[in-house]
Amino acid sequence: MAAEPWIKHYDEGVPPSLQPYPLHTIVDIVRKRARKIPQCPALFFKGASMTWGELERISNAFALALQAAGLKKGGRVALLVPNSPQMIISELAIWKTGAVAVPMNPLYTEHELVYALNECGAEIAIVLTPFYEKVRSAIPSTSLRKVVASNIKEYLSPLKKILFTLFKEKKDGHAVTLHEDDLLFCDMIKTHLGLPEPDISTLPTDPALFLFTGGTTGMPKCAVCTHHALIISGMQIARWFSVVLDRGNDIVMINMPLFHVYAQVGILGAALVDEYPFVLIPNPRDLDDLVATIKKYRPSVLPGVPTLFNALADHPGVKKDRKALSSLKLCVSGAAPLLLETKKRFEELTGGRIIDAYALTESMIGAVLTPVLGTYKEGSVGIPAPDVKIKIVDQDDGKCELPPKEVGEVIMRAPQLMKEYWQRPGETMETVRDGWLYTGDLGYLDNDGYLFIIDRKKDLIKPGGFQVWPRDVEEVIAAHPDVREVGVAGVPDSYQGEAVKAWVVLREGARLDAEDLREFCRKELAAYKIPKFFSFTRSLPKSLVGKVLRRELVEEHCREVS
Repeated sequence: MAAEPWIKHYDEGVPPSLQPYPLHTIVDIVRKRARKIPQCPALFFKGASMTWGELERISNAFALALQAAGLKKGGRVALLVPNSPQMIISELAIWKTGAVAVPMNPLYTEHELVYALNECGAEIAIVLTPFYEKVRSAIPSTSLRKVVASNIKEYLSPLKKILFTLFKEKKDGHAVTLHEDDLLFCDMIKTHLGLPEPDISTLPTDPALFLFTGGTTGMPKCAVCTHHALIISGMQIARWFSVVLDRGNDIVMINMPLFHVYAQVGILGAALVDEYPFVLIPNPRDLDDLVATIKKYRPSVLPGVPTLFNALADHPGVKKDRKALSSLKLCVSGAAPLLLETKKRFEELTGGRIIDAYALTESMIGAVLTPVLGTYKEGSVGIPAPDVKIKIVDQDDGKCELPPKEVGEVIMRAPQLMKEYWQRPGETMETVRDGWLYTGDLGYLDNDGYLFIIDRKKDLIKPGGFQVWPRDVEEVIAAHPDVREVGVAGVPDSYQGEAVKAWVVLREGARLDAEDLREFCRKELAAYKIPKFFSFTRSLPKSLVGKVLRRELVEEHCREVS
């Protein structure tokens, strides 16, 4: 590893390798913490807190209850729960039975839910009460046999619990009547509190998580994450962060959804591995709540995506109180490209650092990050983390390694890669070949080993035979001071075959038209890269982790012109 060009750009204190990685699990870490510092807070949620000792006792009780409900080692449990104590308790309990946690997007439609449940083969689902009926209705079409329901108020502070009961519980659909076969989360715990902890041996090589990913085909499937992968990624990221954090004292925000690898493996994993208490945010889109929570708990780490950082910078509460975000030492931007304008703006606002990161569900995070204190290169997503290796290969043959600055497919090798796609051996062999993960992303390494992502192979636009990468165009348009957000994609065109189109969200009060932006683009882009079409819109379609959904933009365009 020492010969790799990126090693010399590591921040002081970050080694090129963390091997050998300890052969224990997150369950072992929490148990040790509960014995060492039982009264210290592990997590904060809506004005309430839970200590390490409480987290250990409650998760032990719930594990025993799940065993009593028939859960066995290797079984899968679906989780349709937002970021909350119930989510953390459930995962620890599932792991203590030797079973596998399967976090799912609670906003799945019934059709999407049935597909996901059948894909993972879950027999038990743990849900927040507003999602109970939807999950219950999926039972006849799946292997699901039991639903465990939890009310969000169970871990609210006493005052908030009263207010929630009076004004929100019934109105917002939290009051439900359970089917006779189903169970209440809180009752299961009460029944088993104080009993001996489960006697199950969970090995580092056992599956811990199934995380849904579209992979390269777009069809959702389960990437299998082992317990050891959780430890490895947690250690890599925690060490990367350690150059600016105070271990055990700084607080980490868990505001990105825990059904996504970014928060689940990357941020939560690092917090647990390195003893950082964490704050759980159930709805990352509620910016008023997020700003108020940051002001209350003064966290040091905030994960997010570029759209979140832009929205926070424009939030009235932040504009009014310039110190609202001053506790933030480190912000991590992932899931979508971080534009230089966003980075500059947010660092000026907080006084902290914002770093870019790049990974896939299949890599179980911890892949490539910008140095926290070291050299930043505009447009680069950073350098490989300890024990991670990146190569660029010819995108057609997938074998020939390319020299610096030549664009090809990004492949990576790391000790925490997914074990497999669950019950999909053919797709597993196509994605992981000879220990290398083929990402489907196109990019290049410079002479220092910094990685530059150009785009997804499938997002390449070919107007009149030229090659245009959407991100190149987005970077230029986003630099215009009147542009808040932009998405670029290729659309069908009778003359060029495919044309470049930009969807633009303007800043409040701004007035621009298509010709203004074309003129702006002419200064930075070759003529064939300048969008043929512009559409001005109030918002862009995004995934829950903030990725602009280019496919939906194209579909919208096709509907409009048909």
